[in-house]
Amino acid sequence: MQPAVSVTAVAKRYGSVRALDGATWTAGSGQVTAVLGPNGAGKTTLVECCEGLRRPDSGEVRVLGTDPWHASAAHRARVGVMLQDGGLPGSARPVRLLDHLARMYAAPASVAELTERLGIGGFAGTSVRRLSGGQRQRVALAAALVGRPEVAFLDEPSAGLDPHARLDVWDLVRSVADAGAAVVLTTHSFEEAERLADRVVIVAAGRTVAEGTVAEVAAGETLERRYFDLTRRSAA
Repeated sequence: MQPAVSVTAVAKRYGSVRALDGATWTAGSGQVTAVLGPNGAGKTTLVECCEGLRRPDSGEVRVLGTDPWHASAAHRARVGVMLQDGGLPGSARPVRLLDHLARMYAAPASVAELTERLGIGGFAGTSVRRLSGGQRQRVALAAALVGRPEVAFLDEPSAGLDPHARLDVWDLVRSVADAGAAVVLTTHSFEEAERLADRVVIVAAGRTVAEGTVAEVAAGETLERRYFDLTRRSAA
């Protein structure tokens, strides 16, 4: 079966800085794939290439069989994106924004259900610019999922959330994957990767240094210990 997301030998430079250096990995439908790596490892650039926001200098990216840089509007409607900075209009109010986004899709998810599952109702009347970081995270996640995407790219979806809200987010993300979508999330949380991910990709210095299930990547150690071993070795 063709993977939902395929990244092959992708390289990207910003001037003299090599952000990606031949990264290669895949993500399957019905699975959560967690991308881990230290700051500056290339995670955000990698995901932005998959989202069609940046064009690789070389290599190949395919999302649902299509090059995302040249993707049509119909293809983009099948992909949900949660950006690192949220990308939400500051003057909008959460539920009105989600209702507006839902009208852009033929078969959207229930805004009422998303609002309830993510606890958005408690601040539904507050403009986005006045929300806390964790509240904006929840609205951004709902915005990424309201179109029932076949592939969802989520940049640190539980960052800044309290423990209860984090569990709600994990439950929702898991349910999206269980319904058949490919979920790709970046994270700095080993707990999140261990509890949520079907597959883990570790990126260091712009390269994929490990890929597989948590057990395969950990190789008999804790994921955290194995991660630091692999990333230190890559930096050496």
